[in-house]
Amino acid sequence: MAINSRFLKTARRFAPAMAAAVLFTVVAEADSRNKVQWARSTDGVRIAYEVRGQGALALVFVHGWSCNRSFWAGQMEPFSRHFKVVAVDLAGHGDSGRNREKWTIQSYGEDVAAVVKKLNLKRVILIGHSMGGDVIPEAALRLPGRVLGLIWLDTYKKLGAGRSPEEVQAFVAKFRPNFSEATRTFVRSMFVSTSDPALVERVALTMSSAPPSVALPSLDSAFSYSREMPQTLERLHLPVIAINPDNAPTDIASLDHHSVQVIVMPGVGHFLMMEDPQRFNGLLSTAIGRLNRE
Repeated sequence: MAINSRFLKTARRFAPAMAAAVLFTVVAEADSRNKVQWARSTDGVRIAYEVRGQGALALVFVHGWSCNRSFWAGQMEPFSRHFKVVAVDLAGHGDSGRNREKWTIQSYGEDVAAVVKKLNLKRVILIGHSMGGDVIPEAALRLPGRVLGLIWLDTYKKLGAGRSPEEVQAFVAKFRPNFSEATRTFVRSMFVSTSDPALVERVALTMSSAPPSVALPSLDSAFSYSREMPQTLERLHLPVIAINPDNAPTDIASLDHHSVQVIVMPGVGHFLMMEDPQRFNGLLSTAIGRLNRE
């Protein structure tokens, strides 16, 4: 195939810039890998985490079901300007180990506590999205005197008796025949019509690629934990703020009954911190300010 001479001249002209761009990409990827640090959970599983920023107050971000720490990309840099920020990969997710026998909310709480202890963090706000919101109270139980409060992102729209064992099993059963396809459908349903299609598909691909051997028991444990949450909150006696999207109604009265403050973010779906990071970060700053004053 003949190559146009004008194209060759243009290619030579921009070759140094192209080489520099490739080098920058390689260095950036290596730098990202170098930022990964490790802790050991109580069962020996290696837990990956990333730390940025400085400050006496630490924000610890915990992702949801079948997600990973990259879901906090829109929060890590902005909040690291004022706080120490930590993003954790729970066991079986992201870069963390998978050599665990029981995938439970309690074991995930151990993962987060292990990171906080490894970093010797003394003043902490735990921030959990979806299943991560179930995990952070369990982590707080293991970190007496260190946690100022909890922030939930679309974890509970209602608190009460929780889901029955039969309801949980019926829901999890939907994912067993074809986990990947069922997960993609489930994830897409949690966005709104105005969500960025590229973001929708990226999240759907990530979550549907999770190993079912980890994802299914984790889903079971997370949904079952709804029956335990009221008692856990009572044991903790910590302030809790829920930031919920308006894609479905929030029963504010039921959350208030358990002393959970509610902030509603309109116009987004379940992945609110990714769908509109700038607007979400403003609401998160408000929640952090409230907990830091209490």
